[in-house]
Amino acid sequence: MAALQLKANESLLLPGIHKGDVMKGWMGKVLWVDLSRREVKTQPLDPAMARQYIGGRGLGARLLWELVGPEVEPLSPENALIFCAGPLTATGFQTSNRFSVSTKSPLTGTILDANSGGWWGMHFKRTGHDVLVVTGKASSPVYLEIHEDTVEIKDASPLWGKTVSDTSAALGQDKNKRSVLCIGPAGENGVLFAAIMNDATRSAARGGPGAVMGSKNLKAIVVQGRVKTEVDDKERFKFVEYESTKMLKANPITSQALPEFGSAVMMNIVNAIGALPTRNFQQSHFENADAISGETLTETLLVKNQACWACPIACTRVTRTGKGEGEGPEYESTWAFGAACGIDDLETITNANYLCNDLGMDTISAGATVACAMELAERGLLDSDLRFGRADLLERLVEDIGYRRGLGDQLADGSARLAARCGAPELSMSVKKMEMPAYDARGMQGQGLLFATSNRGGCHMRGNMLGAEVLGVPKLIDRFQVQGKASFVILHQNGSAVIDSLVACKFANIAIADDYFARALTALTGVEYPVGELIQAGERIYNLERLYNLREGFTRADDTLPPRLLNEPATGASAGQVSHLEPMLAEYYRSRGWDENGVPKPKKLEELGLAELVEMAR
Repeated sequence: MAALQLKANESLLLPGIHKGDVMKGWMGKVLWVDLSRREVKTQPLDPAMARQYIGGRGLGARLLWELVGPEVEPLSPENALIFCAGPLTATGFQTSNRFSVSTKSPLTGTILDANSGGWWGMHFKRTGHDVLVVTGKASSPVYLEIHEDTVEIKDASPLWGKTVSDTSAALGQDKNKRSVLCIGPAGENGVLFAAIMNDATRSAARGGPGAVMGSKNLKAIVVQGRVKTEVDDKERFKFVEYESTKMLKANPITSQALPEFGSAVMMNIVNAIGALPTRNFQQSHFENADAISGETLTETLLVKNQACWACPIACTRVTRTGKGEGEGPEYESTWAFGAACGIDDLETITNANYLCNDLGMDTISAGATVACAMELAERGLLDSDLRFGRADLLERLVEDIGYRRGLGDQLADGSARLAARCGAPELSMSVKKMEMPAYDARGMQGQGLLFATSNRGGCHMRGNMLGAEVLGVPKLIDRFQVQGKASFVILHQNGSAVIDSLVACKFANIAIADDYFARALTALTGVEYPVGELIQAGERIYNLERLYNLREGFTRADDTLPPRLLNEPATGASAGQVSHLEPMLAEYYRSRGWDENGVPKPKKLEELGLAELVEMAR
């Protein structure tokens, strides 16, 4: 098929969007692809919207609010897939390789964004676009090829059914020239926690964006471009970048622990405080944690570490087992297939991680769902030989999930649906149907509040309290403290929304303070961004996501944790503890400026510039 020439179309402009000069740092263009009609069009990016929502997660949430209402089913053609770069993307600033994918989640039904590193985000922005919006459904499998002036919709029938690695190779993945984003068999088969993979091993994983992509018959998106991001004050930007690099090198976490041991360095640390969820959260201490730790991984399986584009941290693990070589596993993946399942065989855990990457699945939900199935089977509620510690069954089961074979077909819908079908919904360790990650809320009170109020479900990446409650970054607070904890969680949530919208890596934010990101954004765009205004943008984004979920029918009752964490005491160094969620939640709502039901008050909406959106929705 001949390449489709990009052209502007005023009829596609959203309410409030107008033509105009976009500040430097943004490319100023939104690319629209309607797969049902096979139409490709562009529109200008509104400068006011860009300033208010920054990019990445924030801009994706704002567009999703307009495009996907409560009448839209997540796996219907009407759902949108929104790929957003940020103003920092492709600038060379530390970790400026990332992008965000926004959609309505098929796993949770909530607003969803998932972001990823690697090289694809940089190459996408160099095609001259800030945003790609994909709607509709192709009549047969297709992939997109995006360059600076053209977009091609190509036949992907020969690629359908191929793994992520085979698809990436077939489409010419070359991180220095062109980058491939794709789904694997899990996305094609509608696994509700299917990931979107890029650069073969990087993933936008949580919440099932890969299933949405598969439902559109969209196999891959290839990007290649050479458009450079304009910087307003190059000298000032370079200086802030230099100072930020010094901070990363001076911080022991970003300069030593992560490069040497990867994120799995947390295994022994979290286990030592009694906050490592074990055997589907039945315990909070794993007796064999050291066998699956980052230190053991480094000693036994590590080949080398490597970095995403423009990242001086280089936390990625390249490993080798008897079955092959690949990336990972990271801390969350090692926990999900390890302690959560009572498994201490590091090679098997690593092979399960490789499979998830190649099939295109979220490792956290995959492993946590297997753990739930193990408990259900041990209780006689699921007809299966699964038991905690059965490493011999793990790899085949992961494959079965990706291809929806046998028992894997049931697990492919996630733990909440699985446990409900078995008559024991309380055994799903999830929030809003998203499986919680590797931190036990009974040993970290703030982390529990974070999980309960996360807008995309049980997720630590919405303002991880690990730094404050465990590592002492920026300062250590009592992890068992209840009163006053809400303000810390809110601060982390707002800051996290900013980082996800710039789009930068959360690891960089360990060492680089928010005011340096504000200074970088100011130098980049030429628009003054005081740090307070930047954090307020994060608050605006978080409140908009909350409004989206309220519009979808979520209520205060959904801001909760599994009964096990509220009622059954922890073990290990947190023995006797339960999550004291209710008093923290009431304090959280008050501090957020929400009413007792968790609905943002009119005064708060007015303050954040969201009142008009709510009126339009009515």
